Amino acid sequence: MSDSPYAVEMSDIVIRFPGVLANDRVNFTLRKGEIHALLGENGAGKSTLMNVLSGLYKPNAGVIKVAGQVVNFNSPRDAITQGIGMVHQHFMLVPTQTVTENILLGLKEPRFLMNLPRYERKVQEIQEQFGLRVDPKAKIWQISVGEQQRVEILKTLYRGANVLIFDEPTAVLAPQEIYELIATMRALVAQGKSIIFISHKLHEVEAVADRITVLRKGRVTAEGLPMAGRTKRELAQLMVGRDVIFAIKKEPRSPGDVVLEVSNLKATNNKGAPALQGFSLDVHAGEIVGIAGVAGNGQSELAECITGLRVCDGGTVSVDGVELTNHPPLAAILAGVSHIPEDRNRVGSSPNLTITDNVIMKCYRRDPVGNGMTIDDHHADAYARNLKQTYDILAPSVQTLARKLSGGNLQKVILAREITANPKLIVAVQPTRGLDVGAVEAIQQHLLLQRMMGAAILLISEELEELITLSDRVAVIFDGQIMGVVAAEQADINEIGLMMTARANLQSSQARLRRHIT
Repeated sequence: MSDSPYAVEMSDIVIRFPGVLANDRVNFTLRKGEIHALLGENGAGKSTLMNVLSGLYKPNAGVIKVAGQVVNFNSPRDAITQGIGMVHQHFMLVPTQTVTENILLGLKEPRFLMNLPRYERKVQEIQEQFGLRVDPKAKIWQISVGEQQRVEILKTLYRGANVLIFDEPTAVLAPQEIYELIATMRALVAQGKSIIFISHKLHEVEAVADRITVLRKGRVTAEGLPMAGRTKRELAQLMVGRDVIFAIKKEPRSPGDVVLEVSNLKATNNKGAPALQGFSLDVHAGEIVGIAGVAGNGQSELAECITGLRVCDGGTVSVDGVELTNHPPLAAILAGVSHIPEDRNRVGSSPNLTITDNVIMKCYRRDPVGNGMTIDDHHADAYARNLKQTYDILAPSVQTLARKLSGGNLQKVILAREITANPKLIVAVQPTRGLDVGAVEAIQQHLLLQRMMGAAILLISEELEELITLSDRVAVIFDGQIMGVVAAEQADINEIGLMMTARANLQSSQARLRRHIT
């Protein structure tokens, strides 16, 4: 057994892609029994470095040691064999199979006959050892998002992982589930495991990390610094190279007339199950109304019904008095609706088109960009260059393909396109998900500016702090219905989180929130 104090040592790691130096002589060390946070902007090289450690990428140069021994990974299986496990942000689970069956997927045994009770007992033993509560016999579709994440952790532990990489693990969790995950991480290191924690949420890093390493543009700007005594502002400055404003200033504004009116809306999801069950809500001009809820409670279907991307089964949607129920997306666009969709890659943009092509998608019929039949390339590029400068889109040129942009810069492209046309209503779905602190600040400031200019904004987000900070009112959605609407300045993050997640406590939570309803 090695006497090295390090579980992982990565020295002078270099990764090159065509035209990009993703990791430039990066050094990173993980001590045994610690939580080490890896920070950086979108595109800084964090995921690339972890893909090297997990065996997905082979470095162009550099050395990796695990427990003091030099290793060479040719595949993820090699990394797993060395005790490296990755807990992915997007769960890799089969919904129709049980917890135990998912944990066993990909293993060499059992080969032919499965003694399922035997493996369920083994899973139960690991659960009890690390405090990960989930029914081994339950099917994945039957358990909560937080429990599904525990299954991902159990998969790595079942395979004997001593080093766990958590990639944005709290992105889909409610507040109570985040607290449970942090407790789980602490329990893991208490029993000798080592954790690499990738997150953009600096308050979580403050709460859980022992040390931090910061990447910027593929290079290390801070290596293995102790977390104790450091502030969010200091971390943000290391990440983006400038001061970041955390206290967003929201100017007081009196809401105007009703712009969005949703009445008794009913809709089904992609599986044919009820998603919206009598949903009603109004949003006024110059007002941001936030929708709080755990993913899968009808938020996506609500946005799609308003923007014409989903057929409603009942109820009505109108914008500024114009009936839009079951009308095509073009009708919503002509009525002044802008949409920042949840999926910025598959819905919000065309990855294989240029920045210019993506930003003119709503104005190519108008002079001077085009007339609906032809596009004036000169004016289209000039229009795109102006937006690139205004929205600080970092790219070599407006001819850069959208798929080559970082998440934050792609989101700025979408935002530039959607709010340049002076919309009456903005439907923003998870607009800052997965973005670094600098990009989050920019997106939030743009939304607040649109509010001051009189736009009505429906903000759907799983970031409760963001909802409370930006919104004038917060509506809690559960099982496709509104549970209550509370003024943002009176909102209690724990009570809202309780309403988002706990059926058993739903009635008492409603009663408490009803006292604050505006």
